Amino acid sequence: MRMRKILTGAAGSLGLVAGTNKLLQRQAGTLPTPLGRATDEYRWRGFDVSYTEAGDPSDPDLVLIHGVNAAATSAEFAGIFDALAESYHVFAPDLPGFGLSDRPPLAYSASLYTTFVEEFLEELTDEPTVVGASLGGAYAAIAATETPVSELFLICPTTTTMPGNRTWLRSLLRSPLLGEGLFNLTTSRKALDYFSADHGLFDPSVADDEYIEYRWESAHQPGARYAPASFLSGALDPAVDLSTTLATIEQPCTLIWGRDASTSPLSAGESLAAHADAKLAVFDEAQLLPHVEHPDGVVSVLTHSDDASAYFDG
Repeated sequence: MRMRKILTGAAGSLGLVAGTNKLLQRQAGTLPTPLGRATDEYRWRGFDVSYTEAGDPSDPDLVLIHGVNAAATSAEFAGIFDALAESYHVFAPDLPGFGLSDRPPLAYSASLYTTFVEEFLEELTDEPTVVGASLGGAYAAIAATETPVSELFLICPTTTTMPGNRTWLRSLLRSPLLGEGLFNLTTSRKALDYFSADHGLFDPSVADDEYIEYRWESAHQPGARYAPASFLSGALDPAVDLSTTLATIEQPCTLIWGRDASTSPLSAGESLAAHADAKLAVFDEAQLLPHVEHPDGVVSVLTHSDDASAYFDG
């Protein structure tokens, strides 16, 4: 009798989790375009990869590679996209497994993303300027060793996000019902607010309701947990030394850093700039996302405006 009650309770709990998962997915609905414009699709190795394109095709190409987290999309660049399109022919893809791109249940890896960035640059652009944020910055740097680029801008780039490679965690998060339920907790609105305030933004008020809502909707699309499962388990960290990688690239490289960044502190940016002979632009009152908190200043750096000199230390 006792075992029957336990089994009945377990079945009821699983049913509740399944119902909650379905309800959240229905509430999320269809994800809008990330940058307020129509998107195109790039067919890549079985994926339909969504990207936004803007600007005069006769202008120099520029590609924006967003960072990687549980709710990542190219919407990260909403504050700078339109302004950059006045000077550049801009491309902003949603990386495979994120945003409006396909999200099949693969075991995503760092090599998948570095290969994607390399082939996207080769097939859709001509020696572009490349902007990469956080882990996306590392992918951009690695790709730049294999395909021609004109210039690199890396925003708080890193090759180390989650300690170790915890395959058990990836398997857990990929599992039906329980894995989806745990991922939904990780990407609740309160959790997204917390992560933004903890290490994403110096001023949490920058993350308005629209900012958080889009991230929440993206994280509750079908298949949304598969790529983040690899991220949260450490499987998306490339096994390279970033300073060594950058030192092999002859094109100009500028690092953009938030002075108050905690998970990737400014000291790491200073060391990386010294070893790679790169310029370093530093933004006060910013953490990992200076392009979100100070879009006008970051645009001035990316377009080599006279105003950009204020952000270069020394």
